[in-house]
Amino acid sequence: MTIKEAVGKFVRDGSYIFFGFFGARVPMAIVYEIVRQRKKNLDVGRGGLYDLDILIASGCVKRLDRGYGGGFEVLGLSPVFRRAVSNREIKVVEWSNTAFAWRLKAGAMGIPFIPIRTMMGTDTFRHSAARLVKCPYTGVKLCIVPACNPDVAMIHVNRCDPYGNAQIDGITVYDIEAARASRRVIITAERIVDEDSIRREPWRTCIPHFYVDAVVEVPWGSHPSNMPGEYYIDEEIFNEWIAQSKTREGVEAFLNRYVFGVEDFDGYLEAVGGLRKLKRLRDIELLRNAKTNTRCSA
Repeated sequence: MTIKEAVGKFVRDGSYIFFGFFGARVPMAIVYEIVRQRKKNLDVGRGGLYDLDILIASGCVKRLDRGYGGGFEVLGLSPVFRRAVSNREIKVVEWSNTAFAWRLKAGAMGIPFIPIRTMMGTDTFRHSAARLVKCPYTGVKLCIVPACNPDVAMIHVNRCDPYGNAQIDGITVYDIEAARASRRVIITAERIVDEDSIRREPWRTCIPHFYVDAVVEVPWGSHPSNMPGEYYIDEEIFNEWIAQSKTREGVEAFLNRYVFGVEDFDGYLEAVGGLRKLKRLRDIELLRNAKTNTRCSA
């Protein structure tokens, strides 16, 4: 189906949603469509960067399960995240990245909680649902965290067949667990391939079709984030966003140009520079991969 159809059918106001990966391979085409459809009161479970910023700035987010502070790493802190937290516009529950991954694992396993060893020795227990317990077998003190079962997981992949058998090149982070833990799964793919292509390399299929509710073909669907093996991060857009998001007026100008000012994701790609720029980002990624492979061979 189309992005518009998938978001309209499965993402409802008040949904608990999850976005795949972290800072790369992000389903940005869906993020923009959620904003365009003005979804609100969303609970968001993950530790993203730009995607989360866009949703918060658009007033879509009510609550956030966070595994990472509001920053753009080497580019600095997020003005939007910091402003929203300081003004109590959103509620933030802090987990470690590892704890959140284990919560998804518990959700995928169909168990209500899971014992872990992370987060102990911190004050995150005051602000989250994590609990300290004593192991009934050894007496060892452990942390337990509740299962996470998002209403909708949205995951961008390299390729997928029309039935939803999805393949990811590179690390999967916790996307496999999220697909199994979530009630609905929307897959966006750089390309939809035929079933025979998937069957030729079945071991690469990390998300099988029976978990998937919608498949959308979206070339460049992770832009401006990095899509490993496909195209590099668009640093110009990131820098533009960070500069403009320092003020609410700047946020509105950015969103009007790239989200509300275009009809769909294709219109967005034209607004950011079109095919010429996108090919340049692809060339950069291919060159980086070639250099990495050369070093590994040496």
